[in-house]
Amino acid sequence: MERNAAVQSLSRIHQLDTSVINKIAAGEVIERPASAVKELLDNSIDALATRIEVDIMNGGADLIRVVDNGEGIHPDDLLLAVSSHATSKISSADDLFSVQTMGFRGEALASISEVSRFRIRTRTADQTQGLEFEVNTGTPGKPQPCGCPLGTSIEVRQLFANTPVRRKFLKTTKTEFGHISEQFTRAALAHPRLYMVLRHNNKVIFDLPPSENLIDRLRLFYGKKLADHLIWVESEMEDVRIWGYVSHPSENKSTRKGQYLFLNGRWIQDRTLQHALTEAYRGLLMVGRQPISFLYLDMPASMVDVNVHPTKSEVRFRDSQSLYRQLLSTLRSQFLGMDLQSQMSLTKKGDIPDPIQSTGPTPEQKQTQLELTTWAKEQLKHISDDLPDQKMGGEARMISPPSDLAAPFTAADAIPLSHFQQQREQAGAGEHATPAPAEPAAPFIPDDIERPADQFAEAATADLRPIQVLNCYIVVEIKGALTIIDQHALHERIMYEYFRKRVLAQSVEAQKLLVPLTIEMSAKETALILDHAEMLASFGLGIEEFGGNTLLVTSYPVMLKKANLEQLIRDIADNLDNAKQPSRRDLLDELITMMSCKAAIKAGQRLTQEEILSLLEQRHLIDDAHHCPHGRPSALVLSHAELDRQFGRMG
Repeated sequence: MERNAAVQSLSRIHQLDTSVINKIAAGEVIERPASAVKELLDNSIDALATRIEVDIMNGGADLIRVVDNGEGIHPDDLLLAVSSHATSKISSADDLFSVQTMGFRGEALASISEVSRFRIRTRTADQTQGLEFEVNTGTPGKPQPCGCPLGTSIEVRQLFANTPVRRKFLKTTKTEFGHISEQFTRAALAHPRLYMVLRHNNKVIFDLPPSENLIDRLRLFYGKKLADHLIWVESEMEDVRIWGYVSHPSENKSTRKGQYLFLNGRWIQDRTLQHALTEAYRGLLMVGRQPISFLYLDMPASMVDVNVHPTKSEVRFRDSQSLYRQLLSTLRSQFLGMDLQSQMSLTKKGDIPDPIQSTGPTPEQKQTQLELTTWAKEQLKHISDDLPDQKMGGEARMISPPSDLAAPFTAADAIPLSHFQQQREQAGAGEHATPAPAEPAAPFIPDDIERPADQFAEAATADLRPIQVLNCYIVVEIKGALTIIDQHALHERIMYEYFRKRVLAQSVEAQKLLVPLTIEMSAKETALILDHAEMLASFGLGIEEFGGNTLLVTSYPVMLKKANLEQLIRDIADNLDNAKQPSRRDLLDELITMMSCKAAIKAGQRLTQEEILSLLEQRHLIDDAHHCPHGRPSALVLSHAELDRQFGRMG
């Protein structure tokens, strides 16, 4: 009876109190510290500030302080500023269709002050002294006079202090600050004429002077390399102007994270315009790659509805198809008048630097390198002399002298193809063991992968006569059938199985760089990489913070000796950023798949007959040689009967 009475009482409709309403609004608008930073930046921009300073402590969980030199808040409006649905930016419903300001909902300060220890100091130009006002998790204090400069200073301490469940869901300090940095970046790119400063734990991250040229601000954020590969685009049709920069096809990413779109100074997302951007680059980029863009739309506020999303990140255009055609036409017209061929360089940008040729070593460094090379050659000679009498156990010791890094690229390097013969004997110790060919340059056969008994075991010992066609496929007769093998897919699976077991066993062979590689990335990408540095170390990737937004790569996996190391790190950052709260296991699997793809031989790569044979011999060493890690088939079989049927030999 008591339970039924309780259920009946709960089913009655009742009015929620203000505190609950504000907490619900906070849950919609203030998802994490970066959300609060975004709302406070919007208010500062709307207040016509010319300088905005943002201070963050511990990723925003302990302190968010935003100080501007804008118009300030009138003393009579201070209490209303933290009340729900109170705003100075709209007066009637009709105003929603001509919004000229960044914020207009009147929820931000009320939502933030409901779930934090909130303090605001402000002074307008007509006041001789300022006012200070505090709200402790929804409980307002009394405004007090204080001394402060023109403008507004807002402090948010202990965000989600009275909602511990929400606070528990916050990520690490570096991850949360990465999101804050992204919000700061969007505001700084949308308004390059603002002087903006971002500090984290009292360390200056960005100090951006006002600039009349957008390219100067882009150079500060993304470095000279990207800025030099940006293409200016501009068009105006009726009342709509599209302008900004798009990247040369040689500069691209694996996700859309590098695409920025601003509408009347507001960062937005729009699938229609993103699709137009993708279509404009069709045929210029590889499948799965995305261009980088910084595009700005200026149009009358009456042509767009900005009141369709709580965070104001999505809008509804009155005529989206017209915008689609305008953007697509603008980009294609620009591309048609340009030479978009990528310039070939003997040293690919982003590759592991050659410590001898590209860095200009001093005489002392040259002497050290010579000694290292001499020592390595002696070690290799001793090992080669001792091999017939030794049985190598455990992990092979990798010796890579500096001169090896300067060697020309070959198919044997990409597989990788040269390992000690004892590894092959140890890997082949079992029911289906096969003798190693006398010639070197055989693909790497792992020594720690179990060998299931299947049809490939017999094929490995058969008298194979494979041929390579189109520098992409291997055609061979296996058990009376014609088998066509995708060389990249097969070797990608082999590398995946090998690399996965090495990572799980924490025995990935890593090579230290004589000269560490520096990579300049965005603040968010830098935070993501550093946040997962420990996990990346298990892959053999040594990552250190070098200052600002620059990372230092100190080591790399031996199996990726010839990979484009800079591009690999950028792809990893995109992968981490694109993941939606993945588990560590999911991240490991995705990164192993990515790195296996980088290590595998590529379509279009010519192989020697010895390399082809060695690659085929490895199929029976893995659990599933029939598919690559992405699920694509690695081989297609055309039976003898099917061939006879096609040629009319039936009967």
